[in-house]
Parts: sequence; structure tokens; C-alpha cells
Amino acid sequence: MKFTRIAAAAAGLALALAATACGSSEKTANKEATSTWAPGALVGVTMPTKSSERWIADGNNVKAGLETLGYKVDLQYAENDIPTQVNQIENQITKGAKVLIIASIDGTAITTQLQEAAEKHIPVIAYDRLIRNSPNVDYYATFDNYRVGVQQAASLLVGLGLKREDGSDGDAKGPFNIELFAGSPDDNNATFFFNGAMDILKPYIGKGTLVVKSGQTDFKTVAILRWDPATAQKRMEDLITKTYNGGTKVQGVLSPYDGLSIGILSALKSAGYGTAGQPYPIVTGQDAEVASVKSIIAGEQYATIYKDTRELAVVAVKMADAVLKGRKPEVNNTRDYDNGVKVVPSYLLAPIVVYKSNYKSVLIDSGYYTADKLK
Repeated sequence: MKFTRIAAAAAGLALALAATACGSSEKTANKEATSTWAPGALVGVTMPTKSSERWIADGNNVKAGLETLGYKVDLQYAENDIPTQVNQIENQITKGAKVLIIASIDGTAITTQLQEAAEKHIPVIAYDRLIRNSPNVDYYATFDNYRVGVQQAASLLVGLGLKREDGSDGDAKGPFNIELFAGSPDDNNATFFFNGAMDILKPYIGKGTLVVKSGQTDFKTVAILRWDPATAQKRMEDLITKTYNGGTKVQGVLSPYDGLSIGILSALKSAGYGTAGQPYPIVTGQDAEVASVKSIIAGEQYATIYKDTRELAVVAVKMADAVLKGRKPEVNNTRDYDNGVKVVPSYLLAPIVVYKSNYKSVLIDSGYYTADKLK
């Protein structure tokens, strides 16, 4: 088990939050040197889609934060269409944006636009999704994505009774049948989530305590393109039909995102799960979306990972404000986020596991949701 890694990561994060890392590339430094602040400077913000409530909140929070500081904002959503996002970024450059904040759909598809931005000395901040294969990504604002995966696996173990919420061993012995899902292969975060989860789960799989009955454990096999809930639902339906028959039941599902979890649960419900005689398996998630939190409260989805996107927006806004004023933004990780060309200086925020037992203290008491919204 690598629960000790969680503690170490948390301690390291706490220390790093107080420090500003150095070592940005010369190209970044040159961009910052040519960046000058002017009231009303335009910042281009591009988000993947409005089909996920979290991206709507992210866009609104970033826009509001920048406008409070006196900047103009061009906020765009691409509805998960890569050519649309490419055009949006090109238009923002043409309009004279002085900084670009980009939550990419495909982290490898916008290298030409980033080169154009670099030639015009426009700094680029990757927002929650690392932009890959380009030297022209200056900073990255995100969560500790490896830790997200660790927490998802931990919540699966807690739900199965193999661990307790405090990390101590549970009373269950197994074996338990589980299935694995991963995020979109064109999203760099998906591999961090999956790798973090598998570092926790592999020892249990190796001992036979957890059994992936379908045999599908490879990232490419279990990945869901574009994080599409319908694709996840179809894959779960296929798994049930081909693997779980003759009375064999699936008892746990590693799901990396709430939208996928809803699709997975729909497939399970259609197969007869969700009754007193055949309860739902333990299903994980991420993003603490309203529908999934309600599902957790109802005893369907077991857990999710809460990432306070309000804080992420604050980090991105501070980064943009710093580069516009010719300063180096605060970062706390200059080691882990290699985009294939360079290690991108990053600021990582800490995620939190949400169960039915703590959703009020984590989500309502913090003001992230009202109690009425979760009814």
C-alpha cells in the first residue's frame, strides 16, 4: 500500500504552498519582460464545454476574478469540438489578448496556435488540463491529479470494507469483483488519475483480493474518449453482458469522473442492480457534481472527489495578473508536469474525498453548495 505517499504528498504540498518555485524557462521570462499591465487589458479564457456544470462554474469564476481586477475577458466554450476551440484561441489572439487561459479539449491539438501566441509574446496558462507537446505553455494551474487517483482508489477500498476512512485496515477480506474505467486518452490528467489509482489497487489485484473479472486493466482499453457518459454506460452494459452472468456480480467500479459514474450506474440499474437484494456496487467519481452528490446521499454512487474550483480560479487569476504585471506567478511544483517538451511550472491544489458521511461538512459548510441545491 502507498497510503504513506498520500501523507507525504500532503505534507509536501503544505510546505510548497508557502514558497514560489523558480526555474522558469528563458522564453517564459522573455514573455513576462515584454508583458505590460494596462487597465482593461484583454484576457482570453477558453473552456471545453457547457455540458459539464464544473466547466460553467470554472469559466464564470475566472471571468469574475479577472474583471474584479479591471481586466476585460473573452470567455468561450467549445462544446468539446477541437476545431471550435482552435478558432476561439485564434480569434482571441487576433483581438489582442495579452494572456490566454486555456482548458484544452485535446492537449496536443493547439500547438500551432500556441506558437502564434509565443511569437506575439502572449503568455499561456494551462487550466486544469496540461497542454502537451509545446514549449509555449508557461504555467499550469491544477489539482494534485495523482493524489486524486489515489483518493479514488482509497474510496473504493473503503466502500468494499478493505480500508476505513482513516486509512486503517477494514474487516473485509474479499475477493471482490471490480471493473476499471479511465478518463479521456487525450486529457493528460486522465493518466495521472489512473496511475494514482492503480498504484493503490495493484497490490490488492496481485494478491487476488480484488479481481478484475473482465481482465481489462490497460489504460487504453478502459479509457473513455471525451469523458462521455454514454460511452461509459455502453461499456458497462457490455461488461455486464459478457462477464457478469450466471449469478456473478460486480462489486466495485473505479470511475474517474461523476459524469461517467452516472452512466455506469444507469447501466447497472438496467441490469437489476440497486435493489435491497442486489445493491449497487461501490462506484467512485470526481468533481462533486450536483447529480452525483445527490446520488451519494441516496446511497447509489459511493464517493466522489471534491476539487474546489473556486480556488483553482483564484490561482489562475493570480497567475494572469502576475504575468501581466511582469512578475513571476507563484508555483509549488516544478518537477512532475512534463508536457513532452518541457516541465511546466505548476500550482497544485489539494482534493478531498466526499462520502455520504462528510458531504455536509465538505460541500455545504464550505459554501460550495447550499443545502437546498442538494435536496
